[in-house]
Amino acid sequence: MSQPQTEARKKMLLDGRAVTIRPLGEDDYTALLAFGAGLPQDDLLYLENDFQNPDIIRRLVNASAAENWRQIVAEADGAIVAYSAVRRLAGWSSHVADIHLTVGSGWRRSGLGTVMAQAIFDAARDLGVNKVIVEMLERQNAGRAIFERLGFHVEGMLSAHARDRHGERHNLLILAYHVS
Repeated sequence: MSQPQTEARKKMLLDGRAVTIRPLGEDDYTALLAFGAGLPQDDLLYLENDFQNPDIIRRLVNASAAENWRQIVAEADGAIVAYSAVRRLAGWSSHVADIHLTVGSGWRRSGLGTVMAQAIFDAARDLGVNKVIVEMLERQNAGRAIFERLGFHVEGMLSAHARDRHGERHNLLILAYHVS
């Protein structure tokens, strides 16, 4: 395994706006909480982590140095506008990592989702995994398109497997990419 990437990188998006892609840091609590507060209510229904819960944000920020986890943010004008994470699984799946990706509503359709997906995919390589998966609800077409453009394919579907914050059940897709 290589060391995690720690340097910030400027990226120009399709719409001409610039962002800085960098690892989540210990000082990002307030900015990540503000990011969560700005997410549309519809998004919050389907996220695994509640980005409006201060305790969850504290847990994410405190895990920024975890050995089996990489978290990357996109920053513009001092604000976090996207968050992604990759976590190596344990036990017999220790060669597999799962990915999470959330882009702020004002930054969608700008190419930021693809930039973040590529950055977190590179971070997965830093973790030394052979397979990367992303789980998403069947109805999340935009997210699915981003990962399929990166070479992921649907590996399975679990029917009525995930519940949103209202308790409604949804089919869960598992997309995978084999690194080696």
